[in-house]
Amino acid sequence: LNGKSETALKACLTSRHPRESYVLTNKLSGWNFETEEEILPLFYSQLEACGVEYFDFYLMHAQSRNKYEKYKACHAYEIAQRLKAEGKVRHVGISFHDTADYLDMILTEHPEIEVVQIQFNYADMENPNVQSRACWEVCRKHNKPIIVMEPVKGGSLVNLPANALDMMTDYSPAGYAIRYCAGFDGIFMVLSGMSDMAQMADNIATMKDFSPLTEAEHAMIGKVRTIYQGQHQIPCTACRYCTDGCP
Repeated sequence: LNGKSETALKACLTSRHPRESYVLTNKLSGWNFETEEEILPLFYSQLEACGVEYFDFYLMHAQSRNKYEKYKACHAYEIAQRLKAEGKVRHVGISFHDTADYLDMILTEHPEIEVVQIQFNYADMENPNVQSRACWEVCRKHNKPIIVMEPVKGGSLVNLPANALDMMTDYSPAGYAIRYCAGFDGIFMVLSGMSDMAQMADNIATMKDFSPLTEAEHAMIGKVRTIYQGQHQIPCTACRYCTDGCP
């Protein structure tokens, strides 16, 4: 947080463990560069801050119709491919926040993209703004492995009404949300924000002996979704992309 995640990572992970023992991803964020000439110095500063010689995954961050043209104009995708050829990046991908048709256009223009990170959870499958299902279908069409972000929708799929929680008997609410996502074809990784050791232990236990949702569990999740949507809440994941002053 506050620009210190890379140096914190160096202190707690990369300086203490062999490089081959973990997978490390970083992103090229649009707010950190304005010209093509700024990209490489930024990239090498990221390597130094993290204390590594390469990233396993390097993502063009938060691609959307408001950002993609800037990345194109600055030849960011081409630079990332050169870094891959030099061994500084193992895999190049994107994280995405827009409609499925725009994702289809990007993947058509850049077939070299190796992985796509999308917002995907049971509450947003048919959400016209997020389009989880439609974006998943586009990734499958292009045969791209998928990284899931926001599987518990900023925590809102954990803080559910009591009548929804009462139906979740065998796993935690986060456990059900993560298993839902991981059960789809093409899902390569499910990311989950964790605030304490108990949440980490719960996530590990959920995925240690992973099994997709049963038909009965899918039906239960459908009922939970209806209850969740009936709250008529603002669908916020606390990403703060919309405005710096978001409370």
